[in-house]
Amino acid sequence: MKIKWLGHASFLITSDDGTKIITDPFGDYPGLKYRPVNQLADIVVISHSHGDHVGGSISGNPKTISKKGENKAGAFTFRGIETYHDTKKGKERGGNTIFCFSVDGISICHLGDLGHDLSDAEIKVLGQVDVLMVPVGGFYTIDAVTAEGICEQLRPKIVLPMHYKNEKCDFPIAPVDDFLKNKQNVKRENASEVEFNRGQLPASTTIFVLKPAL
Repeated sequence: MKIKWLGHASFLITSDDGTKIITDPFGDYPGLKYRPVNQLADIVVISHSHGDHVGGSISGNPKTISKKGENKAGAFTFRGIETYHDTKKGKERGGNTIFCFSVDGISICHLGDLGHDLSDAEIKVLGQVDVLMVPVGGFYTIDAVTAEGICEQLRPKIVLPMHYKNEKCDFPIAPVDDFLKNKQNVKRENASEVEFNRGQLPASTTIFVLKPAL
């Protein structure tokens, strides 16, 4: 399985059989300097309807997954867990859906724009997570401290930070370095894409910092 960080909260996941899954594609949006997502995909997963998470130009007539509960697309099952974009049960920024799914035997969890801590019950619902895609920038989402706590609760093998300030994102949010402070097992990749195999996942949680493809 290959995972490419397109930018912001958007990843392109390519399974060993060539199935392409895109999370939270974006188009032109104020504050984002990434190029709009213009990709071929079989499945598009959308955590919520804000303009920096849904848009772009996706070809291939993909199936869109955006609802809570169990969603099927081909051989894949996506579990949508209803959460919120803020700490006030959605009163400020609305809802957010976490999606958990498996690709080539590797369990993936995309937190979307999660805006609050997760309870023990919610952690239990998420289940085993091998790859965690977690927002770390704060303000609109959880911040570095809350993200760290969720990582400690879930204990994924791989953490992919997303939704943070960089040269292509002018949002009033924190850079990834705030999340990386005092962390062990950090790999700053000089690439936007990494490949993972079920039998070769890290023994302990490893953070991969990718370069945006767009």
